[in-house]
Amino acid sequence: MSNLPKHIAIIMDGNGRWAKQRGFLRTIGHENGVKSLRTTLTKCREIGIEYLTLYAFSTENWNRPKFEVDKLMELLVKSLAKELPTFMENQIALNAIGNLELLPEKVRQNLATTIDKTKENKRMTVTLALSYGARAEIIHAIKEISIKVKNNIISEDNIDESIINEHLYTHNMPDVDLLIRTSGEQRISNFLLWQIAYAELYFTEVLWPDFSEEELYRSILSYQQRERRYGKTSEQIK
Repeated sequence: MSNLPKHIAIIMDGNGRWAKQRGFLRTIGHENGVKSLRTTLTKCREIGIEYLTLYAFSTENWNRPKFEVDKLMELLVKSLAKELPTFMENQIALNAIGNLELLPEKVRQNLATTIDKTKENKRMTVTLALSYGARAEIIHAIKEISIKVKNNIISEDNIDESIINEHLYTHNMPDVDLLIRTSGEQRISNFLLWQIAYAELYFTEVLWPDFSEEELYRSILSYQQRERRYGKTSEQIK
């Protein structure tokens, strides 16, 4: 318990395949994925994880069939309302990152309401990456910095990692310690590219709707068995 990741990020993959294996519509997989989400939220809070960031909907996901996108947005609205007691009981603050302006108005309203109602909760911060893409985030940061350089607010000579961090969507969060991806795929998929520079990666064959408390603990145990050197040697770390 003395060596827990401070910030866990999860690519929640495999809802569609889970449903297809059972002869269901893909949207049924997304609905069952909410149960795994609730388990993960509560167990992370119980053991003392401070930040949890979830890849809920990417910028590329807008290219999926309209029926599926509409159902995902509908599910998001319902889930935000249904999970509010979970957030409050567990002292979890909700946050969201991404190009939120692209979300339907009802989703944005429910999201803003839940964020506002949970803003005083201090035990854990859960961030939903919605309409999110890491490359778009970095481009946004570069544009913001460029404007400030042009207006002599920032000197180009002073641009460093801290300046870039300040202009990312995640400016109020620490870098990711552990990145988990479910469903057996082993790629990052344009998620938090800057923030995972030194994260430990954990890939599991388990599909997201089957991601259990035990699998969460396996990922954390794997993290704890690794030596994080940040470019140094083992001798320097010891």
